[in-house]
Amino acid sequence: MDEAAERDGIRGTARGTAPVPLSVLDLVTVGAGRTATDALRTSVEIARLADSRGFHRYWVAEHHSMPGVASSSPAVILAHLAAHTDRVRLGSGGVMLPNHAPLVIAEQFGTLEAMAPGRVDLGLGRAPGTDGATAAALRRTQRLGEGADDFPDQLAELVRFLDDDFPDGHPYARIHAVPGPVQATSPGGVQSRHRPPVWLLGSSGFSARLAGSLGLPFAFAHHFSAQNTIPALDLYRASFRPSAVLDAPYALIGVAAIAADEEKEARRQVLAAALSMVRLRTGRPGLVPTPEEAEAYEFSAMEREFVGSWNANVIHGTADEVRAGLDDLQKRTGADELMITGNAHSGDVRLRSYELIADAYGLTGERGTQG
Repeated sequence: MDEAAERDGIRGTARGTAPVPLSVLDLVTVGAGRTATDALRTSVEIARLADSRGFHRYWVAEHHSMPGVASSSPAVILAHLAAHTDRVRLGSGGVMLPNHAPLVIAEQFGTLEAMAPGRVDLGLGRAPGTDGATAAALRRTQRLGEGADDFPDQLAELVRFLDDDFPDGHPYARIHAVPGPVQATSPGGVQSRHRPPVWLLGSSGFSARLAGSLGLPFAFAHHFSAQNTIPALDLYRASFRPSAVLDAPYALIGVAAIAADEEKEARRQVLAAALSMVRLRTGRPGLVPTPEEAEAYEFSAMEREFVGSWNANVIHGTADEVRAGLDDLQKRTGADELMITGNAHSGDVRLRSYELIADAYGLTGERGTQG
């Protein structure tokens, strides 16, 4: 048994009749006629559901300059969710490392670990989570390629801050991320040296290969890069080298899924989310439209083609249909965990979707010693 991975909550336990652990990815979507406050309240409700029904983890994704996505500050949102949950793991899916100084991330997630000991994950990506102009504003530079190219070095620096183990003579040897391990080694220190496990996120092969070579867990964005899922997972597994973190590969995939009481309603919700993506991809980002607006919208031929391609990778329908789709996807990919993201105009629809999925798999919230 991979004891380190079990202890750190990397390897979850499949509950109910689910083939693998089920988790939640939250973009904190904001619908037309709704506010960011409404969206964040929905996030609390879904996190409470995940906590009570036995979902393994709840991650928040970093995005910027998108009116329909209120998750620009994952650490802030996770701190709020920590106050409303007890057992579900909380994490970033992910924090975009090139947008931030590694020391700042280490401090933020050290603080989260102090708030919710033993149940915080640090998922990292190398994309900006936005357009180029916004990335330049975030990073205070026009040389955006440097951030992605330097990702391995930034990652190594961040891990050093998390572990508080820069070697003697290093310029940062006397700098400590607080809260963090330095408090355990200070006179009178009783702080645990445990720190959040690091995950690498990706939608192509770069992070898959890097995660494998470092022996880290890997999360793949199947929900928007489905054509690359199996090649990336194959590359991760082939590149994997055992580490102190994992003795064997562990990969989760992000999956777009919406369950509704009726199949027709699921189709309506998915169409509205697809229209939101059409607008985003054509430089017109906005709030998530209502299903009524989407039904009345006159899609161009090119837009209809995009919607068809996009929705082909969104598992939707009744609870039984969604369960069958998730089961099939897990079999095809061999994913060790499914992280479900349900984007819809209404918070009530999103919450109901997760309720139906939990019901379909018989998730009762009963847990063993892990969680």
